[in-house]
Amino acid sequence: MYISRVFLGITGASGVIYGVKVLELLKKAGVEVHLSISKTAERVMRLETDYDVEEVKSLADYVWDEHDMTAPPASGSYPIDAVAIVPCSTKTLAAIANGITLNLITRAAEVGLKERRRVVLVIRESPLSLVHIRNMELATMAGAIVMPAAPGFYTRPKTLEELVTTFAGRVLDALGVKHSFTPRWRQAQ
Repeated sequence: MYISRVFLGITGASGVIYGVKVLELLKKAGVEVHLSISKTAERVMRLETDYDVEEVKSLADYVWDEHDMTAPPASGSYPIDAVAIVPCSTKTLAAIANGITLNLITRAAEVGLKERRRVVLVIRESPLSLVHIRNMELATMAGAIVMPAAPGFYTRPKTLEELVTTFAGRVLDALGVKHSFTPRWRQAQ
């Protein structure tokens, strides 16, 4: 399946840098991106990064307010190929796992699951409670791909940028987006 249109939700968990990097790589891959950034994520972005929220939004093809339930990604008839929520707060995870629509971000995930599309949830929480684990299990059973924000070190990253980019590349892999932006594992020779 060729992935040409993705809904990307950025929620208020720590790690918004991952969401921004996924957005940048999706654009580099020529994917049409429908973006929704929660108000809490905007605050976290200002606290954790030097990114300007409006500049980040300008990278997307379409930007939807998190409360706009009339936006096209809220409908199963709108052809979104995949959904990514990066990072996915545990509140958002709980809503998705239990079929509760709180906003456009959770609705887009709900639509993705019911339409049997790829839905990737990047959880950035530690340690995990049993409630988190059970919600991850429920989301997985519903068809989501749960990816803890656990960057790999097999590429021997020298900078934070390399570390974040490699993990963002793994998110694109999980979405089914073909790319060569990040290094792959090489077997010992």
